[in-house]
Amino acid sequence: MSSTTLDERENALHGIIRDAGLLALDCYRKRRAGEFSLKGRQDFLTEADGLVEARVFAQLKARFPEDSLLGEETGGGSGGSRLWVVDPIDGTANFARGIDHFCVAIAYVEDGQTELAATYNPVTGELYTARRGRGAAKNGVPLRVAATSTLETASIELGWSHHTPEGEYISLFTAVFSGGASVRRGASGALALAWVAEGRTDGYVEYFMNAWDCLGGLLMVREAGGCTGTFPVTSADLVMGGPVLAAAPGVAGHLAEVTGLPLMTRENST
Repeated sequence: MSSTTLDERENALHGIIRDAGLLALDCYRKRRAGEFSLKGRQDFLTEADGLVEARVFAQLKARFPEDSLLGEETGGGSGGSRLWVVDPIDGTANFARGIDHFCVAIAYVEDGQTELAATYNPVTGELYTARRGRGAAKNGVPLRVAATSTLETASIELGWSHHTPEGEYISLFTAVFSGGASVRRGASGALALAWVAEGRTDGYVEYFMNAWDCLGGLLMVREAGGCTGTFPVTSADLVMGGPVLAAAPGVAGHLAEVTGLPLMTRENST
């Protein structure tokens, strides 16, 4: 793709995600207690998810009608060389319960490579962005991962979903905690990855994530000088999901060792 065409998509992405965030924020402020349902165990669904995704899809289709779309709520196809991957509200449990830690997350993938990413928390006004080869930023200020060098001084966030058995999550927690790290969970994988890129935390691990939760965040971490695991390996992973690891370089090797998740090498990096 020419830089001009990618510039157009980058500019559109920043405007579309801000607009989607305003809609999500409006829904958040108008929500009523108990106005959510469960898709599965601790897997929340609100009316806002569908409304925000529909808004994003409509705007992307209007601007780039030949691009493919893949969203958490309405699905879509991963065929074609140009693909937008959308999570309308990541951190839905937080959103549903009135906790100001959720976001809209969008990534643009071309020929299997994540080229653009944006994650927006409309409550705090924090817009995290990345473009492959051009770095990552928050509200225009360049990001850099933390300089932490040992797990004993690290803050690591762990994610959990119903796709992961409880025993595996507990074993993961034990391994990271026993390695000396402080362990936290914020219940938004997309924001967790953005925080690693920003240096607020030193690493993030989740044994199963969907592409819409993590593609953009993984790009942000790499562009901010961090290390990531190998997901996604194939185009099928965009639909199937897989294990995610992201960390500052000083603790990435240690974290990979205690979690059993391999790091991306220079040969397979994109």
